[in-house]
Amino acid sequence: MTPLESLIILNALPNVGSVKIRLLIERFGSADAALSASEAALGGVPGIGEQIARDIAHWREHLADPAKELEGAAAAGLQLISYYDHAYPTNLKQIYDPPIVLYVKGTLEERDKHAIAIVGSRRATNYGRTTASRLARDLAANGFTVVSGLALGIDTAAHLGALDGGGRTIAVLGSGFASFYPPENRELAEQVTESGAVVSEFYMECRPAKTNFPIRNRVISGLTLGTIVAEAPANSGAIITAMHALSQNRQVFAVPGRVDAPTFKGNHRLIKEGAKLVESTEDVLSEFDYLFPQTEPRATKASSSARAAEGPRPRLDGDEVAVYDALSDEERHIEEIVQGCGLPPGEVSVALLSLEMKHLVKQLPGKYYVRLGA
Repeated sequence: MTPLESLIILNALPNVGSVKIRLLIERFGSADAALSASEAALGGVPGIGEQIARDIAHWREHLADPAKELEGAAAAGLQLISYYDHAYPTNLKQIYDPPIVLYVKGTLEERDKHAIAIVGSRRATNYGRTTASRLARDLAANGFTVVSGLALGIDTAAHLGALDGGGRTIAVLGSGFASFYPPENRELAEQVTESGAVVSEFYMECRPAKTNFPIRNRVISGLTLGTIVAEAPANSGAIITAMHALSQNRQVFAVPGRVDAPTFKGNHRLIKEGAKLVESTEDVLSEFDYLFPQTEPRATKASSSARAAEGPRPRLDGDEVAVYDALSDEERHIEEIVQGCGLPPGEVSVALLSLEMKHLVKQLPGKYYVRLGA
């Protein structure tokens, strides 16, 4: 059995984890020696306990053929990188509990040490998704790798934004590659592998159990220099990621939202507790100016990108002017728009329809509308 196969076996065992694996290797000298140890000897290692010792001693009941696991990974176009390999990500190796094995599709590069995570709710608002995409695009254009979890909502917006910015992005899965989750993002995952990597610490057939995602989140923050929470309720996976970032001595940023929006309660709590408030990409870039030699101020780059995104004011006719001005890139109900522009409801509806036909406004479920810009 090869050293990598031994690590694959230990990695696949339930309730063992990377910290205990490294303890076992320190005690017995290698992963293979740990797998060959008696149940009594395993139980004598601090923190292992009877049940884990039993699982390790009877490892064939969990992953009988590690060579088959390697064959499956190779067939899926994956490479396996262990904690002891030179190619293991620098930032991730510095955290308390780095994964012992990474399954990687795509490429991990030295420049990925300049990485920022963008995370948030799966049920994100248009404002949250737009902000995440814009931040990711500008960060990628400025040389940062954008890391997220490939989930729907904010994660998807972050990956797409980084790709749109012509930069690198890394997606961290909460399942094994053979049980890919979420299935809706398979195509996005392929795009990510062309400009970065999709990564998992879970063995190929590992299903996306709820317990996997908090474990996965420490890898998202661990790969980076800082984490941006774009939109998150008070109790959410994104907040867990931010807590991991704090424990790893990484920067935490949060985007402010509406004070009455439950999907931003987590963001506001983070800001109250000391996270840096993010209104623009420059708020993030200013923390890392030391990383890149500059020929022009970062603020110039960020603001010019924002101006390009806004574009010129569109040509509007009649009531369209007042209705367009009453809208923003945040969802607004038609009653708010009526109040904001002072026009009768019927005239507002006609103007909104005209603006939709000009691709300046998008209607969302529940009679909400959002301005798309010029």
